[in-house]
Amino acid sequence: MMRVTRSNLAAACLAAASLASFAPAHAGLFDDDEARKAILDLRSKIDTLRQETDTKLADKADKSSTIDLLNQNEELKQEVAKLRGQIEVLTNDLANAQQRQKDFYVDLDNRLRNLEPKKVSVDGHDVDMAPDEQKAYDSAMALFKDGDYKGAGAALNDFLRRYPGSAFAASAQYALGNSYYVQSDYKGALSAQQAVIKNYPDSPKAPEALLSIASCYVELKDKPGAKRALDMLLKQYPDSPSAQTAKERLRSLK
Repeated sequence: MMRVTRSNLAAACLAAASLASFAPAHAGLFDDDEARKAILDLRSKIDTLRQETDTKLADKADKSSTIDLLNQNEELKQEVAKLRGQIEVLTNDLANAQQRQKDFYVDLDNRLRNLEPKKVSVDGHDVDMAPDEQKAYDSAMALFKDGDYKGAGAALNDFLRRYPGSAFAASAQYALGNSYYVQSDYKGALSAQQAVIKNYPDSPKAPEALLSIASCYVELKDKPGAKRALDMLLKQYPDSPSAQTAKERLRSLK
């Protein structure tokens, strides 16, 4: 269609040129008015053809631009869909990260709380004690109460090594001596109970330890040693609950 239009335009231009060159040579065939009219008609046709050609060219350009815009729009839609997918993934990752961070802080808070000292009553005194310390002592004493004296002895030794300054240290040392005693390790029991007297003389366990020391000496066939322990108990802890038991045992040793 474009080729036809351009051919028509060329033919019209050729006709106009021919007419222009022919007019002076044959002035007798046309008068001036007719010549002018013919030229004007040809010019009008040329202008019309030119306008039609420009219009068609413009229409074609518009269609091409529309197609390009549609293609670009489709590409943009695909890019937007891709970006939305990436945003959803990132949003999900962020939510998971925030949840993990929240769980971490909750766990950390619980751990810190478990590490914070707590008030406990030991031998009538309120003291601060770390949860791990309390747990270690309770576990060792649970073994003793269950009759696992060998396991209790190992656990008590470990407790004393880890917490030498514990408010439970005197009780742990005394229980250690008793764990040896029930296993018939009288020398081990004697040594453990003497540590109570030496290291914790102000503990309520001290007079009880002296009673246990006296019992160890009796088992070792050392009555003088037993009497010395009982006398020491009556002298240093006369008002203790163990004092009356010491008096009774002294009478039985005579």
